[in-house]
Amino acid sequence: MSAISAVTPGGKLYLTKQMESYKGQHAVAFLRHLLRHIAGKLLIIWDGSPIHRSTAVKDFLSDGGAERIWLERLPAYAPDLNPDEGIWRYLKYVELRNVTSHDLVDLADELGRATKRLRHKVKIIQACFAWAGLSV
Repeated sequence: MSAISAVTPGGKLYLTKQMESYKGQHAVAFLRHLLRHIAGKLLIIWDGSPIHRSTAVKDFLSDGGAERIWLERLPAYAPDLNPDEGIWRYLKYVELRNVTSHDLVDLADELGRATKRLRHKVKIIQACFAWAGLSV
């Protein structure tokens, strides 16, 4: 199972998951998802994952995606600067701490429930920005 997520300084959490590995076209689908749900221009700050630098992402941006999206890359090996890392830490060590799953489908269901719970904890999401040294 793979997942991709984004957080906003206002405390919103966007997360999708799938049973296959994410590729460039999936990153584009996630960017489209964000564009549908968040008004205005978006500053996307993400890590150096190869899918973020894929041809599919570059094509999407050159075909008009860049009108509303500005992409910035985090420095290499700097997870402490990424608020989304705080989200994953919270999901793993708090929401899913004592969860046991029989298979990936069960794990995906548990992650979905954990994500729903975390979406209601706006202060926790915002605290991930402070953890990364960013002011909200």
